Amino acid sequence: MSEIQDRSDDERRLAELGYKQELARSWSGFSNFAISFTIVSILTGGLASYGIGLANGGPITMAWGWPLVSIMVLFVGLAMAELASAYPTSGGLYWWAAELGGPIWGWFTGWFNLIGQIAVTAAIDYGAAIFTTVVLNVIGLDIGTDRTAIFFVFAAILILHAVLNAIGPHLSAVINNISAWWHVGGVALFVLVLGIGAEHHQSVGFVFTETVDNSAVGFGGVAFSFLLGLLHAQYTFTGYDASAHMSEETHDASRTAAKGIINTIIASAIAGYLLIMAVTFAIPNLDDALDPTKNSGYPVIYILENSLNSFWSGLLLIIAAVAQLFCGYASVTSASRMLFAFSRDGAVPGSALWSKLSPRKVPVNAVLFISVFAFVLLIPSMLVPEANAPTAYAAATSVATIGLYIAYGIPILLRQLHGSRFRTGPWQLGRSYRPIGIIALLWIVFISLLFILPTDDRGYPWNDEFSWNTVNYAPITLVGVVGAIAVWWFASARRWFTGPKRTVAEPPEAEQAPVAGS
Repeated sequence: MSEIQDRSDDERRLAELGYKQELARSWSGFSNFAISFTIVSILTGGLASYGIGLANGGPITMAWGWPLVSIMVLFVGLAMAELASAYPTSGGLYWWAAELGGPIWGWFTGWFNLIGQIAVTAAIDYGAAIFTTVVLNVIGLDIGTDRTAIFFVFAAILILHAVLNAIGPHLSAVINNISAWWHVGGVALFVLVLGIGAEHHQSVGFVFTETVDNSAVGFGGVAFSFLLGLLHAQYTFTGYDASAHMSEETHDASRTAAKGIINTIIASAIAGYLLIMAVTFAIPNLDDALDPTKNSGYPVIYILENSLNSFWSGLLLIIAAVAQLFCGYASVTSASRMLFAFSRDGAVPGSALWSKLSPRKVPVNAVLFISVFAFVLLIPSMLVPEANAPTAYAAATSVATIGLYIAYGIPILLRQLHGSRFRTGPWQLGRSYRPIGIIALLWIVFISLLFILPTDDRGYPWNDEFSWNTVNYAPITLVGVVGAIAVWWFASARRWFTGPKRTVAEPPEAEQAPVAGS
């Protein structure tokens, strides 16, 4: 019996893709779903970035924007799930692109994914720091809630997540399983408490028709402001590629990774809508909720503290803060696996270091890499004026969203180009792959262009009152980094980066698992 046949189905499929089993395959299908559900974390993105949507479009962004984004993201997720089933490897997006389009596609997809992973980790943990500082002050630890306090708590959270991730994969599975139920229970409590106990309840007409044109851009009016506000929901729906990145640690990965992506999007769409509707109906006063002098830049905290008594507002803040800590922890886990796989194929400087596993089969050095660069990305939040700190956070969410969705889009495009030549896995779209993929790609192009725009007239260079404090630094960051990556590719990497490197012998054709054509 051959080496390939001696392995389990998961290990055999991984060997066919070129890799030996190095990570511990100890995760169930529920654990695979739980990590993506935890990273999407409606109690994180839905609450920490709530102010982005409320200030751009107003309540209608919550009422209509969330369902719109949910539907469009589902198209993206369906297209990704088919790829995750065909290629269940930790490399995920980058591996798919390299396999379907060659090394150059894998190179750029991998770097977009890595940049997005670092940015989303930074944004998640910075949002968690905002809520955690409030909670610490509520329980009597008077550390303040200014941006200096937030930044130090942000650094402490990153350190905590790095240490916990270094312990081992079994702990990661347990924490993410607990987190999934914490999020479900937390949302239910938010809805019940705000629905029954809030001192103020807005009308249906207010929630579904009230508008805010707060973009400070002299074109497009409320419609343009509404579109900018979609960043709230779109940022929340990031990170579900974690199910693909954890493939090499999941049983029956060619099926469960695909289901993890789809189930995460559906569950997050429904529970998230209930959550943000409960918060929006509980707004005491819209003008005050949007006033930086009264909301400290974060309307949800203002809404909870002014709609509920101190016990209930404190309890809900604690629930949200803990959920956000779960989310950041899971984001570091997923990002470190992506970096591990990308480095395993020699794409990152110091690859031997980042692809090294600890005795517990954890890429500890990759965990540290993600944590350090997530910290560096948010340093600008300490350099801009205090009033613009939320703008720096919004820019980090833009970088995360754009970087990740471009990485999602490239392999979807390549799968479209392959057409019927693409060899699907057990979970497939059949002939529906074509319209689903096209809609997904059009949406990715749309949001990528939308979220690089400044939300203030003074952020456009041709404005007489142009100010660097109002510039959206997301496109600057992306262009700078991607430009450097492109120069690196054409000057050097194209001569030595050949895409995925096989670590096991090529199996005979007869021993390869049959894969159905689409």
